[in-house]
Amino acid sequence: MDPRSEVLLRQAELFQGPLLLAGLPADDLLGQLPQASGWSWHAGDQALLDSRFSDRSHYGVHVPEVAFEAAVLFLPKSRELAAYLLNALASRLAGRELYLVGEKRGGIEGAAKQLQAFGKPRKLDSARHCQLWQVTVDHAPQAKPLESLAERFELPLEDGPLQVVSLPGVFSHGRLDRGTALLLQHLDNLPAGHVLDFGCGAGVLGATIKRRYPQSRVTLLDVDAFAVASSRLTLAANGLEGDVISGDGIDAAPTGLNVILSNPPFHTGVHTNYQASENLLKKSGLHLQKGGEMRLVANSFLRYQPLIEGALGNCRVCAEADGFRIYQATRG
Repeated sequence: MDPRSEVLLRQAELFQGPLLLAGLPADDLLGQLPQASGWSWHAGDQALLDSRFSDRSHYGVHVPEVAFEAAVLFLPKSRELAAYLLNALASRLAGRELYLVGEKRGGIEGAAKQLQAFGKPRKLDSARHCQLWQVTVDHAPQAKPLESLAERFELPLEDGPLQVVSLPGVFSHGRLDRGTALLLQHLDNLPAGHVLDFGCGAGVLGATIKRRYPQSRVTLLDVDAFAVASSRLTLAANGLEGDVISGDGIDAAPTGLNVILSNPPFHTGVHTNYQASENLLKKSGLHLQKGGEMRLVANSFLRYQPLIEGALGNCRVCAEADGFRIYQATRG
């Protein structure tokens, strides 16, 4: 059981009615709270919850259309995302209870101050290195449209600027990260055909490839519903077409690919997690056609080269700068 769920269950008498658990972990919490519904934006967690609690958890970027008398937000890593989620939940809870739970090292004490916009928050519990806060929503806000919170910026490309649309919670929100910037400089001579942007975030790589190689089919994949929504907005802002899909890792990707591009993730919330990246490297050969190529950027300290060589039989470093390396490998 996730320690945040354990803290909730210490106060289980508060959570027996119709309840929405937003950003809930994929544990047994729904089994312990029979009148609760879940709201997840992590495709992997949603798949696990759906397999155990059919139709009780809902996936997406908007508050699900279910009845609830109170809500609990599991604090996300992004402060901007937390602000959007708290506003969205509080707009539905006039005169009722909104709870916030999170880890101390995730910044729960600071985040609890965001509850002051709705009423007078109070700390209910502190245990398992977590805290639980509660506020009665005396000042219910107007729900802010998610797209109104987007950060937009331009990337200068040879054939004109690319518009990037980034939503709260998406990796490198509102700016181009250094790793992707380096990879963008090394996209020459890619094989033609079907290109996968793995861990697409706001869709920078996928949109750039579609602009640069218009005959290629581009698929963008991310585990996060806000990233998927961002990538769709980025493609639309540039008049580009692509398949944008949500799924938990490379297993959700198409096969028969000609190219895999990625700035692969290695964080889940406040925790370091290399599983998605390592699975990508180990299973890349199952998704690439013969002669297909994987090209990715990673922090120099990550030992990815042996994993790539083990999967594809070859790997070379194309470039190194600013603490990042570009790796290239071809399926024989």
